[in-house]
Amino acid sequence: MHFLHVIRSMRKEGGGPAEGLRILAEGYRQAGHTMEIATLDPPGEATTDVLAPVHALGVKSDGFGFSPHLRPWLRTNAHRFDVTLVDGLWQYHGYAVLRELAGKHPYVVFPHGMLDPWFNKEYRLKHLKKLPYWLLIERFLLNKANRVLFTTDRELTLSGTSFPGARWKSSVIPYGTPGPLGDAADEVGAFRCAVPEIGEESFLLFMGRLHAKKGCDLLLRAYASVHEHVNLPRLVFAGPDSVGWKASLEELSRDLGIQDRVLWPGMLVGPEKWGALRSAEALVLPSHQENFGLVVAEALSCGTPVLISDQVNIHEDIVVENCGLSEPDTMEGTRRLLTRWANTRPSRRAHMRERAVRCWRKHFDSAQTAASIASMCSGVIRHEKSSARHPESKYRMSAHLPT
Repeated sequence: MHFLHVIRSMRKEGGGPAEGLRILAEGYRQAGHTMEIATLDPPGEATTDVLAPVHALGVKSDGFGFSPHLRPWLRTNAHRFDVTLVDGLWQYHGYAVLRELAGKHPYVVFPHGMLDPWFNKEYRLKHLKKLPYWLLIERFLLNKANRVLFTTDRELTLSGTSFPGARWKSSVIPYGTPGPLGDAADEVGAFRCAVPEIGEESFLLFMGRLHAKKGCDLLLRAYASVHEHVNLPRLVFAGPDSVGWKASLEELSRDLGIQDRVLWPGMLVGPEKWGALRSAEALVLPSHQENFGLVVAEALSCGTPVLISDQVNIHEDIVVENCGLSEPDTMEGTRRLLTRWANTRPSRRAHMRERAVRCWRKHFDSAQTAASIASMCSGVIRHEKSSARHPESKYRMSAHLPT
């Protein structure tokens, strides 16, 4: 099959959706499929590190992403693809797909957690601003889609409570990572070279965007309150400063008296990233909202235990598979998370490392993602062809599509 993915941006700083497409490109290739990507990045920012053609059709790097080039490009090129997949919501690329493809060409939507009701509660003003856009455009994008894809059952359930009028057909697609592909010693060496301050010390790793939903400030406060009472190593915050928050977090660490216990190497990529994940005692992610948490799967693939909040939607798998710890996304919960880890015996930690790799292979190996998307899309195409032959049964059949 030949897939088209349409996404706002492929910049690495954008986080999970863009990284997910980089992973999918390899998964499709291994499964005998091909893909292309249409993005609203300006042509000068076209990415070159994806194993697929990338069409940069944008005019500016941020914001809603309006571009006069995307709709004509879709009109001319959509027929070349079996299915179009929309990655992410609330931006121009979804509107363009709705206008050009709805009722004409099969498309599916991957919200990537952007319908989680946490955003409505945390950003009430933004929610009010989104509501008219939802009523006029976004609900039609989703309800007219051949399928809306979610990474967990929990994400699917929560998404249906965010806005009125949700009537989409849904599927849950396993998500994940291929794991590290390089030599372990080389990757660890690359990390230690990139962050020489850590030396050969043990450390706890936060990896991700510096964003309020990730619980960065919560982690700093919890760490400061327990590190003198239990044996905790240094804390490494590795990730891009996506909202200009780093300076405030650094100031907070100084106010808490832990500035010497925290390192801020910025975003790590390639061998440096995998080296950090391999070297860490544990990954810590006390997020207030994560529809999946790709970095959690990446840590597991390296055999690294994960300490996560119960708002990371895969936390139940982590607890059941015994490869990490989970607590509420509160100050007390995060304190307990760190304290429990500090009190975990070395033999128990070694067991959790073994279980981490097993959990990744069972649940979060990205080879399953490409195969699942291809299987789902094949079903969509069969249904479209059947509906074309029997148009009077299209509505009746749609009510019985498998979820």
